[in-house]
Amino acid sequence: MPIRRLVLDVLKPIRGTSIVDLAEKISSIEGVDGVNISVTDMDVETMGLMIVIEGSNLNFEEIKKLLEEEGCAIHSIDEVVSGNKIVEGRKEA
Repeated sequence: MPIRRLVLDVLKPIRGTSIVDLAEKISSIEGVDGVNISVTDMDVETMGLMIVIEGSNLNFEEIKKLLEEEGCAIHSIDEVVSGNKIVEGRKEA
């Protein structure tokens, strides 16, 4: 079954690629239909990012490789959606 959504908690150096450029690079990967990058925290040298990627058939290894080439580290994979349709999880109260 294809991966349709990934939610990644990522640490990115402040210097280097902007989040705008990073979003464009991720969205250029085959199978990616959309990317949302939110800054979750920031310090002097790094920023925490929540990256949501959706598409018809996401290649996690290719996404991971691109992020590593940009100096990013994946802290955690917070959500994976696979199958023929996207199923929304239970909302917390």
